[in-house]
Amino acid sequence: MTINKSHLPSTSILNADGKVYDFIDSFQGEFVDKDQTIGLTEIGRSFFTSGPKWVESLFTIRNKIVKLFGLKTPDKIIDRQKQLDNFKCEPGEQLGLFRVFNKTNNEIVIGEDDKHLNFRVSLFVDQKVNNIHKKSLIISTTVSFNNRFGKLYFLPVRPFHKLIVPEMLKGMIKELEQPRK
Repeated sequence: MTINKSHLPSTSILNADGKVYDFIDSFQGEFVDKDQTIGLTEIGRSFFTSGPKWVESLFTIRNKIVKLFGLKTPDKIIDRQKQLDNFKCEPGEQLGLFRVFNKTNNEIVIGEDDKHLNFRVSLFVDQKVNNIHKKSLIISTTVSFNNRFGKLYFLPVRPFHKLIVPEMLKGMIKELEQPRK
């Protein structure tokens, strides 16, 4: 499976208002939707379920550290599977640290605003013109720093981010291409 560095899609919600971000990156991979049954809800859920275990460990460490500085951390999830089963990826819904900000026919934008920085993650699906069963999934991340602490916070995060997102995208595609039960 090939994951490529990409660009924020020109038709992404994140490009709609011409906002300038302090950090942007995008990664793209292709998946097959043979039965045309993979929608944005399945893509959104796969974002939360397909990450490597080492990413969960990094987030646990991150949450312990940033809590000391008064930054947002997700509430303790008691029944994660129940929350995932009920998660429809609709604007206003929240799962962990991620709130759904916007949703169109081909994109979900999730993220959070905090006192040090605001971030958005776009899960953008692009239908291939020459093959109705093949689609591109582009994960784009934007970050806007609210103060110097935001810049400082993101310095050690940035190299991990560039490792985590392609691995998550691979995991998402593998999960999405699994036969449905």
